[in-house]
Amino acid sequence: MAPTVPSAAKSASPSQPSGKSEVSDLKQQLRQLAGSCAPDADDQRRDVFKRVISCMTAGIDVSAAFGEMVLCSATSDVVTKKMCYLYVGAHARAHPDLALLTINFLQRDCRDQDPTIRGLALRSLCSLRVPNLVEYLVTPLTTGLKDPSAYVRMIAAVGAAKLYHISATACIDADLPASLKALMLSDPDAQVVANCLHSLQEIWTLEAANSEAAAREIETLYSKPVVFYLLNKIKEFSEWAQCLVLELASKFLPSDNNEIFDIMNLLEDRLQHANGAVVLSTIKVFLHLTMSMTDVHQQVYERIKAPLLTLVGAGSPEQSYAVLCHLHLLVMRAPMLFSSDYKSFYCQFSDPSYVKKLKLEMLTAIANESNTYEIVTELCEYAGNVDVPIARESIRAVGKIALQQYDVNAIVDRLLQFLEMDKDYVTAETLDYIAFASRMFLIKTKMQVLVKDLLRKYPQWSHDCIAVVGNISSKNIQEPKGKAALIWMLGEYSQDMHDAPYVLESLVENWDEEHSPEVRLHLLTAVMKCFFKRPPETQKALGATLAAGLSDTHQDVHDRALFYYRLLQYDPAVAECVVNPPKQAVSVFADTQSSEMKDRIFDEFNSLSVVYQKPSYMFTDKEHRGPFEYSEDLTNLAVGTEAQENVISAQRYQENDNDLLLSTSDKKDNGTRASNGSATSTYNAPSDLIGSSLISSQTPAETSLINTGGPTYSSQSNFSLDDLLGLGVTETPAPPPPPALTLNTKPVLDPGTFQRKWGQLALALTQECSLSPQGAASLMNPQSLIRHMQSNYIQCIASGGQPPNYKFFFYAQKDGATAFFLVECIVNTASAKAQLKIKADDGTAAEAFSTLFQSALSKFGLS
Repeated sequence: MAPTVPSAAKSASPSQPSGKSEVSDLKQQLRQLAGSCAPDADDQRRDVFKRVISCMTAGIDVSAAFGEMVLCSATSDVVTKKMCYLYVGAHARAHPDLALLTINFLQRDCRDQDPTIRGLALRSLCSLRVPNLVEYLVTPLTTGLKDPSAYVRMIAAVGAAKLYHISATACIDADLPASLKALMLSDPDAQVVANCLHSLQEIWTLEAANSEAAAREIETLYSKPVVFYLLNKIKEFSEWAQCLVLELASKFLPSDNNEIFDIMNLLEDRLQHANGAVVLSTIKVFLHLTMSMTDVHQQVYERIKAPLLTLVGAGSPEQSYAVLCHLHLLVMRAPMLFSSDYKSFYCQFSDPSYVKKLKLEMLTAIANESNTYEIVTELCEYAGNVDVPIARESIRAVGKIALQQYDVNAIVDRLLQFLEMDKDYVTAETLDYIAFASRMFLIKTKMQVLVKDLLRKYPQWSHDCIAVVGNISSKNIQEPKGKAALIWMLGEYSQDMHDAPYVLESLVENWDEEHSPEVRLHLLTAVMKCFFKRPPETQKALGATLAAGLSDTHQDVHDRALFYYRLLQYDPAVAECVVNPPKQAVSVFADTQSSEMKDRIFDEFNSLSVVYQKPSYMFTDKEHRGPFEYSEDLTNLAVGTEAQENVISAQRYQENDNDLLLSTSDKKDNGTRASNGSATSTYNAPSDLIGSSLISSQTPAETSLINTGGPTYSSQSNFSLDDLLGLGVTETPAPPPPPALTLNTKPVLDPGTFQRKWGQLALALTQECSLSPQGAASLMNPQSLIRHMQSNYIQCIASGGQPPNYKFFFYAQKDGATAFFLVECIVNTASAKAQLKIKADDGTAAEAFSTLFQSALSKFGLS
């Protein structure tokens, strides 16, 4: 029996260990218990081990007791063994020199008579993850895969994947993948089969980048015998394993319709499974298998509605949200099929805000002639909700339904009633839709609200809206969005609003009190519009507005005022055509159009891509996360410095939408200012803008309007406006000079010669490059890449693979020579990356050819 612990040590409890003294006491007790054969020795070891684990959990370094813990591991008590393995696994990686002490007792335990101890020991041995101990893992793993206990085989299957991550060479040399495959197809235990499948997928996916054999092995996993073998056993699998098998089945390419129906019949009962992940995985299989069968695909939508709606109402809010995200994706693809189930998407009082918001989006999507009245009635009830964000979203939803031309008259009446509510946010949101000015291609529309859109689409409603809007005072609107919308209407419909010039004049007088650059930009444009419609009443206000704008500290406001001033000076008729051109009703809004990105998300059904509403590579791949910035709407792609041409083009679209123009506050102001006089830097107009030729033509009063030493703003100037004003567009960095290498336009190489050359030539280059998002999306049809490369005189001799991995073999010939270039190109569409292996008759030209090849590949999908 262990001696009595000193009283000082007794005062320290496991929950409040006393540091070094506690560890010393534990070491002493462990040393005394090592090899003890006392009747209660196992119980004492268990108690001391508990104290060690408690100290370890509390953050105390107990690695000093490593040797004593190993000495005390010789016990038949399973609980004590588990604690010992936990301790060893926690300290082995930090102290690899001490880990060597555990090898003997772990290998001994791998041969224990108790299968539980064998499995625990094997799991701990594989979890050491110490590279210099790899040689001790192979034999226990090989033995474990043949163990009579299913538990040990299950541990060994996962251990093979762990070994691959420690040393891929050791795993492949030991032929563990082949053993796993044989075990997967023959083992009677379902969990062992699932673990083998998981490990094989992990090993072969990583190995495929370096080995053609591994790529072929991956294809065998998607073969009919393997898929049907696993599907026939699916009821025996756990929920996790069922999802794994179903994911495999979703990538299977059936040879005929009979195979599709066989799989669907096998999985029919999985749609009634209680686990949401299994249901969603089954739905993914059904959807992907029937993509080419239009009638059956529509029947699948009808079949999966009930299970999905059941999951929405039966689970936790988090599960409901995940299922609703998938429902939303399906609704956007087939809204008519869900239109009769609109009541299932009504907001419940207990729903969290994120669930309510998603339901509002779905109600908007499924609205049609038959259900518009009921849906709008329900949405109008939410407008008075105490949850202000939900109230805003409900008003936006009403406006979006009106834009779909369903029962427009009644909906506009509802919107006008919103203006009579004594709530600032309701008025602001409604006004913003009333005044949705010229943002024809602007995609960020979350804050552009209702009647503003309606006047763009239904100009005939302008008089009715103006009659109500004319009674609203700008002093009662505090939100910049709402105030900007009201100002837009004052300018756009000033001929119908008697007090418009005088209201605008009062706003100009309070210019310095208006802190929002967006409101000041709208005010500039509105006064210009009003001047061309009612010149005598607006002339004074126009002069004051231009003077205030030219002295404004915000660069966009200053530049727009300067631009308007010079337009007027050049020709008032031209200025009127620019500022107040004829307008046509909008038929389709940019944000309602589908995109390839949404198809990519559908391909990744039952994944986080659906919840995030982005394809996986957008939020996992650093290279795509760096040069690209994606807005909340998937159709809006802002490209960084690597593609300046696209930036300029996108911004010019914005500028055409915003009266020419300058970025509005939709472009967030870097370093937001408390007031328009708080900027610390100054704006100095370039001398060529105010040269003698211009100033000589101005009166002193006009010249004084141009503030040559006025304040500036530090944000980057707008490209299009700078170009119009002569400030000079920031030059795009010159592309690298094309390589000197030129290719034969009609190379000829037969498959046999290609194969012979590929086997004889040494590897010249191995590189990784990236595709554009558009190119990755275009690879849904691999022939498009082959045609694109052919246009660059690079021919494809063979291709294959399944999503997301495709393999191509290309060849090209040096112009005026017999030298050929051979390329193996493995493309992963999920990460939008390509692995290149290049072999060449002329090795000195391999680098130049690689540059040419990557240049052609980077342009794929952009034209």
